[in-house]
Amino acid sequence: MTDRILLIDDDVRLADMVRAYLAQVGYAIDARHTGEAGVRAVAERPAGEPGYDVVILDIMLPDMDGLEVCRRLRARTDVPILMLSARGEDTDRIVGLEMGADDYLPKPFNPRELHARLKAILRRRHGPQDLAGGALRFGRLEIDPSSRAVRIDGGEVALTSYQFDLLLALAHQAGKVMSRERLMDLVKGAELEAFDRSIDVHISRIRAAIEDDPGHPRRIITVRGSGYLFARVQDQG
Repeated sequence: MTDRILLIDDDVRLADMVRAYLAQVGYAIDARHTGEAGVRAVAERPAGEPGYDVVILDIMLPDMDGLEVCRRLRARTDVPILMLSARGEDTDRIVGLEMGADDYLPKPFNPRELHARLKAILRRRHGPQDLAGGALRFGRLEIDPSSRAVRIDGGEVALTSYQFDLLLALAHQAGKVMSRERLMDLVKGAELEAFDRSIDVHISRIRAAIEDDPGHPRRIITVRGSGYLFARVQDQG
């Protein structure tokens, strides 16, 4: 099945170039040039038509900030979001990730890198085979690769596709310290140069979802200078 991509960018020339390139490598592309039109495109998919597999979202839009678009999309769907921006500040990238974006690519960018990042996102979206298997249970916490769901006491918690795979990678190596570089290799692909602090932001979001007290985590422990450790605690409270 052809993967469907929604591109939300007010730069019509760039959008046309990206659409032509991605169509050439096998994607079905829709483009919208305002934030409102992009949100409607996701919300108003005709019955029977498949939803989008990835949204590529520019942070600078004429009617609303791309971060607000990201917030609105996250309120209704877990579709992976790849943010684009000419801004190069770390703060903008961190805020985008905290709002629920899965990845961030600064402009100008090489179309081949965009393609590589999309492939990595789609691998996560469709489920990484090397991390598949039965549900993992750690006391009140359950991680189910088959449904890509995380539950606490049977209630599902919301994580992005990237965050799910990051938690799954940690859980598969419970009791072992995992470096940031190794985690990025497992969930993103070693061929991509990842934003160094993105792992820390995603870990913070995962802790907010699964820890009783995210400020004093018992499940995902920071090992200073080394990385993260998923602790085999059987219960929290």
